[in-house]
Amino acid sequence: MSSNVGLTTPRGSGTSGYVQRNWAFMKPRNAGYGAPYPPVSAANAETRSFRQRQPDKQILEHDRRRAVEVKVMEERERLEEENERVEEEGEGAGGTVLSEEEIEARCEELRGRLLREMEEGGGGKEGERGVKREKGGEKRQFKTYQVHELAEAKIEESERLRRALGIREDRETGEISSGRGNGEGRKRESGRERERERERERERERY
Repeated sequence: MSSNVGLTTPRGSGTSGYVQRNWAFMKPRNAGYGAPYPPVSAANAETRSFRQRQPDKQILEHDRRRAVEVKVMEERERLEEENERVEEEGEGAGGTVLSEEEIEARCEELRGRLLREMEEGGGGKEGERGVKREKGGEKRQFKTYQVHELAEAKIEESERLRRALGIREDRETGEISSGRGNGEGRKRESGRERERERERERERERY
């Protein structure tokens, strides 16, 4: 026994009674580690408002360009395998053998087309951004390490929900729904309500 830790006697325990550190123990990570938003505990749930983590644009751009290069490499390998097949069967039977310059030209053409599609689709529309979908219309399942893609998809999902519910973009989080909005938010809302009431009064006077 050491510092009141361990067995009072090693008899019957099958050990020598020596207390040592458990080297196999792994300290658990904090709750919410790696998520696109910080964890909200019960202690600070009322004081801290939700803040959506913004994705890193450079990392997302790098991932998209990497996906383009993967497709170009797959096309290059397909053309090289096609060349080998033509050489084995004979050039006149199954087509012509492409030179290295022709293969490079086709790869450059594919790369340029994919980059144009990426720029057109990633400029704020549904293209490469947002909730990405595989063939068949199903949502793409993100990996645990794809925190930036997950954060971007969450922002796009929140934006679609905001437009569907008709929520104004300038409304602060928790301003109306919580019922305990700050004083400035209530003043702005009451000012807008008075302005709408004046507009309705002017329309009644016209008719």
